[in-house]
Amino acid sequence: MGKRDELIAKYAGDLKDKCGMQPDMALLTKVTIGCGPAIYDNDAQTVAASDKEELERIKTNFLIKKLGLADSPALMEGINAAVETYGKSERNKYRAVFYYLLVKHFGKEAVYG
Repeated sequence: MGKRDELIAKYAGDLKDKCGMQPDMALLTKVTIGCGPAIYDNDAQTVAASDKEELERIKTNFLIKKLGLADSPALMEGINAAVETYGKSERNKYRAVFYYLLVKHFGKEAVYG
C-alpha cells in the first residue's frame, strides 16, 4: 500500500470515528487527490480551524474557486458546520477530511465526478 492509500485509510477512520459517518471511499479518494502534495506536508495537511485567515482561504480557494459556490454567509456557516462535525476539540483536522465534509455539506460531489 502506498503512502496516499495509507492516508486515505486514516482519513476514512477519522470520518467514521470522529465524524460519525460512513465515508464514500471513491469521493474521499478524489478529494484527497485534489489536495495534491499538501497531504504529505505536516503543516499543510491539517486545517487550523481557529485561524480566521485560514478559514477565509478555504472559503475563497476551495468553496468559491474549486466548488464554484457563490460568496455568501452560507459558506462560513458550512465551514463552521464542518468544524462542529469534526469536533472543535479535535486538534488535527485533516485537510482532505475537512474538504470532504464541505463537499458533502454543499452537495457538490459532482465536482469530483
